[in-house]
Amino acid sequence: MSIWSRITAALAALAAGEPFSAVLDRMRLAPERSVAFTIGVIALGAKLAKADGQVTRSEVAAFRRVFTIPPEEEANAARVFNLARQDVAGYDAYARKIAAMFPPRDPVLRDLMEGLFYVAVADGCFHPKEEVFLRDVAQIFGLSDACFQALITRFVPGAAPDPFALLEVPPDASLEEVRRAYRRMVRESHPDALRARGVPDEAVRLAEERLAALNSAWDEVQALKAA
Repeated sequence: MSIWSRITAALAALAAGEPFSAVLDRMRLAPERSVAFTIGVIALGAKLAKADGQVTRSEVAAFRRVFTIPPEEEANAARVFNLARQDVAGYDAYARKIAAMFPPRDPVLRDLMEGLFYVAVADGCFHPKEEVFLRDVAQIFGLSDACFQALITRFVPGAAPDPFALLEVPPDASLEEVRRAYRRMVRESHPDALRARGVPDEAVRLAEERLAALNSAWDEVQALKAA
């Protein structure tokens, strides 16, 4: 049963009158957790897309960078997006529901934040209201300031390309400290690690891009420390 087929089943529950947030409540274990991840990205993404006052086609299309949506399932994906966008619950309520599905500081919450950053910068800019939204969600998810700054560095147009920020270490960290951080983040970013923590295959491409950024940052730090 594909992830979008399971999402369709979840939508059937919504059509029967089950509250949107209750659907998320029921999806705490894999494989349902991967459905919850997908719905969570789309639901929070729908709220995020409204943060700057307008929903653009580029923001909606940004989901295609995170998820491969078969043509026959596009209507279901759009329905999830629209249901979340119309729901009266605030984004903080969604974020708390999603955070409750995973242990504190679970790497999957960072995975989800990456998906949200894709949506935020899809229109080529990073609105102050979008930053407030994402900072609030990151805090609810229990992500560190260093983690949030690393995401800013990777995704926001014009952000300083700081390799230390990408590796979530201070500039005065020793090479060994940076090495440990790099190795930990590489382990967490391995596609098998993502699948093990319930992230759907459609989102594994995020890890591939993250690995490339981590490798580049590590090479740059080594060069700086050797200078």
